[in-house]
Amino acid sequence: MAHPDFRVGGKIFATLSYPDEGWAMVSLTPEQQEELVRNEPDVFVPVKGGWGRKGATNVRLKTARKAIVQQALAASWSNRAPRRKSGGNAVALAGGSHPEWRRRLRRD
Repeated sequence: MAHPDFRVGGKIFATLSYPDEGWAMVSLTPEQQEELVRNEPDVFVPVKGGWGRKGATNVRLKTARKAIVQQALAASWSNRAPRRKSGGNAVALAGGSHPEWRRRLRRD
């Protein structure tokens, strides 16, 4: 698709240069997306259309702080990582309303 993507378990969790250079995309839950867009509107923007309504979120890299991008990437990776037999995913860093996700967003 003419831009690098990053995968876990065969699923894309992030891309670079989408929709164009200077941007990235992370796959969040709608709840995570809503919180990031509300708290960092100069950095996070929902992708247009159906993918955006499902949580696909553009990241304006020029205005983004490293810590918040790392958190968004960790959440995205965790959202897409294969599930364990116990029902949780491989790393419990983030989830729609996971308390650690909310604490991390508020610390920055």
